Amino acid sequence: MKYKELLAKYDNPDNFISRDLSWVEFNKRVLEEALNADLPLLEKIKFVSIFSSNLDEFYMIRVSGIKEQISVNISEPSIDGLTPAEQLQKLEKALKPMIKELVALWKNQIVPQLLENGVQIYDSIDLLSDEEKDALNIYFKKEIYPILTPLAFDPGRPFPYISNLSLSLAVVVRSPNGEEHFARVKVPNILPRLVQIDKIIPKTKNQSSGENGSTTKFVWLGDLIRANLQQLFPKMEVVEAHRFRITRDTDIELQEDEADDLLLSIEENIRQRRFGNVVRLEVEKSMPTYILQTLIENLEITMHDIHIIDGPLGLSDVMMLYDLPLHNLKEKPYHPVTPKIFEEDEDIFTTLKKKDILLHHPFHSFNPVVEFIKKAAADPEVMAIKQTLYRVGSKSPIIRALIEAAERGKQVAVLVELKARFDEENNIFWARELEKVGAHVVYGLVGLKTHAKMTLVVRRESNRIKKYVHLATGNYNATTAKVYTDFGFFTTDEEICSDVTDIFNYLTGYSKQTEFNKLIVAPINLRSKLVEFIFREIENIKLGKEARIIIKTNSLTDPLLIAALYEASNAGVTIDLLVRGVCCLVPGVKKLSENIKVKSVVGRYLEHSRIFYFYNDGLEDVYLSSADWMQRNLDRRVEIAFPIENPELKNYIINSTLKTYLKDNVKSRVLKSDGMYECLKPNGKEKAFNSQSWFMTHTQKNGTKYLKK
Repeated sequence: MKYKELLAKYDNPDNFISRDLSWVEFNKRVLEEALNADLPLLEKIKFVSIFSSNLDEFYMIRVSGIKEQISVNISEPSIDGLTPAEQLQKLEKALKPMIKELVALWKNQIVPQLLENGVQIYDSIDLLSDEEKDALNIYFKKEIYPILTPLAFDPGRPFPYISNLSLSLAVVVRSPNGEEHFARVKVPNILPRLVQIDKIIPKTKNQSSGENGSTTKFVWLGDLIRANLQQLFPKMEVVEAHRFRITRDTDIELQEDEADDLLLSIEENIRQRRFGNVVRLEVEKSMPTYILQTLIENLEITMHDIHIIDGPLGLSDVMMLYDLPLHNLKEKPYHPVTPKIFEEDEDIFTTLKKKDILLHHPFHSFNPVVEFIKKAAADPEVMAIKQTLYRVGSKSPIIRALIEAAERGKQVAVLVELKARFDEENNIFWARELEKVGAHVVYGLVGLKTHAKMTLVVRRESNRIKKYVHLATGNYNATTAKVYTDFGFFTTDEEICSDVTDIFNYLTGYSKQTEFNKLIVAPINLRSKLVEFIFREIENIKLGKEARIIIKTNSLTDPLLIAALYEASNAGVTIDLLVRGVCCLVPGVKKLSENIKVKSVVGRYLEHSRIFYFYNDGLEDVYLSSADWMQRNLDRRVEIAFPIENPELKNYIINSTLKTYLKDNVKSRVLKSDGMYECLKPNGKEKAFNSQSWFMTHTQKNGTKYLKK
């Protein structure tokens, strides 16, 4: 069946869930983790922060895009049948109760539970002792006052510029002659949002006791500034002051084809983000109408853009509380396992020549990946190292190793993806550091992000060239490797090594190659291959053979792949989808998707690995990939999917990994046909089964045990 015919066959709004409403449901699952009564307190706070941070990014990128469409009178419905205006209305209707629930959780449960455990957060300076007030006033004068800049607003001074995600105080002051004036004071984001009082004034014996014998006290930085505003406006009366926070459109379009220097264009793009349109204004509940109206008029927004919050603004900042030394309020620490094979040989290249190796992070340590790059940098027989970098972190040991390799005279070629959203500045810094030492640094292809995770090491051995490859589903980031579930794969397979060499040539030079030995590459042939694999299952079931598809991905939004899965379901193929986040496919509908089940696992670790499994009449194809099943990944990114052919490793992925996730009845939610998710709970006969906990328990030096049937 041709693609157009397949799309036309299922071109009905009822067959697709709104991408953005599906994202709201995903963040709701994050909120459910914060609401989980069984979760330790600081873990709840972590999820409060993640929910809030997710929401900020959603407004900066997705909601801003919808509002831009509305502003230019676009009314054409998306694939789910909703116009931009309808999307926005439904989004706000769904989000506002969730935000209210989050604030209620913070005020009514988390803050009191913190107090029970010796951590007190004050909402007002007035509640502190005179000694504490005096100490804080001195601290304010020395440490905070010098960096504050009150900005007046009057006929001679324009309304001040307010940066994205900044917390501010809207201040009304009265002059001696009775005239009232408006001013804005920014709460500095270079200081912690919560000021720890006992770091300013030592604890005394008569302080109240918590579980550890004393109370750790905090006050909000904004409240401390508000209590000392008189120092910023001498000889003026501070009438009132209220907190507000804005979110701007940060999804600035980059015209790559017109950019002479991509690095400079990205830097300019970052600067322009500061001036994006305001898409959300959060204000505290106490703000009077006349101040709110001043903000609305000068920020050029409407009441529909307002979120009135009965509590703290910007709860993403409370992640700092997770660092408190209260280990009884956290999950039991997990220490990743280093497979025994990496300890048997001192020479990592000898280790990798023995067999293919699969690492399952964070249950397996990321250290072997770092050591692979470090050893390659130091080994005199290594001639070249080539690597793609998307998100590497601010203190990357891998970049340090690449710099060392270049300084030793090795050929180092690095594709640094400057367009990795919100990591651009960090990537620009590392790109320049690499260029300083003579590494070949490229920034990718025009119109495409390079999202593939690849490392190629070229080594001279016995007068011949030997290649070593590491491929991954996640970033070369030692920090996120501790909290994201991903796979890393080492191989010396000659065909895969040849493919990786060709892809690097495609990225750094000129290449029109469209066929590869074993790797599947977007945007060249990944979508077409996936459709081909799906239709192979359809053909097998028509021949009376068994057919099965299991896909694990972060998001599923591509209309053609969804249509192909519907076609497979209607043919009788059994399909299990493990989709952590956005899913536009509607499962469980007769004559459409009755053979498709969709589960989402949201737990201690962020599910990030992508696995594509096709039964293939018993031959069982397994691919790991950097790509989600989204149009952006398949059309506008360089992605790879790589096969796992080693029987032992394939068996691990099928019978341990996928089976484990499908059995989960603790951290799984099942997608219903109405787009809502239902929490799975063990029935009377079942035992509670948490997939991530199972991996933590069963990952061993000699491999991971297989899940019993």
